[in-house]
Amino acid sequence: MTNLDLYAKAEHLLGIEEATEALYDLYRCELDDKDVKTLLDVGCGRGGFMTRMISDGVKCKGVDLSSVMVEECKSQGLDAECIDVSEVDGTYDVIVSIFDVLNFMDKDSLISFLDSIATKLNDDGIFIADINTLYGFSDVAEGTMSKDTDDEFLCVEAEFVNEELHTFFTLFVKNENESFTKYHDKIVQYFHKIKTFQKLTGLKLVEKQTFSLYDTEDKTLLIFKKR
Repeated sequence: MTNLDLYAKAEHLLGIEEATEALYDLYRCELDDKDVKTLLDVGCGRGGFMTRMISDGVKCKGVDLSSVMVEECKSQGLDAECIDVSEVDGTYDVIVSIFDVLNFMDKDSLISFLDSIATKLNDDGIFIADINTLYGFSDVAEGTMSKDTDDEFLCVEAEFVNEELHTFFTLFVKNENESFTKYHDKIVQYFHKIKTFQKLTGLKLVEKQTFSLYDTEDKTLLIFKKR
């Protein structure tokens, strides 16, 4: 199991459903006045945003590096693959990366990723993503939380140091014989300054807006156009 698959397995215990829905609403609002026929969701998760856009008549495809997430998408009849965006065929009117996807990449990986995004956009296509602000990392994400049910126990410990958030996940899952299986791994997220996005060759940053998911300015929405 990869660390992203562990995150997928534990996500329902993190209490982020309300924040996720708020992000979906924000992205849909940004697309309301645009002629969108095709959409690629990079880091699609369980496919919640694709489902909403399909209901609006948009043809959607999702990619995610977690096989657990992709299999759940497929179980709902969604078009999803466990591949890197650079391997995606075709081009799209809109590409989205929702809920910190860009923060899971270091700077070099981020630049390579954004270069690939530019090649997958139609002319006049747009790319929308959100990133954590410095406050989002230090004031919201850092700390410890736990959650338990009859069959599961999750402990999350996160520390923000040198502009990196190191999050340790420990998950216990009850087996049929009443024993528990333990899963443990670390996920690293990276703080990115806005100037990084202003120097891209394939994409032009046309809009940025800071907003709040957790009662502080913890997120920045970025909107790009293909150059």
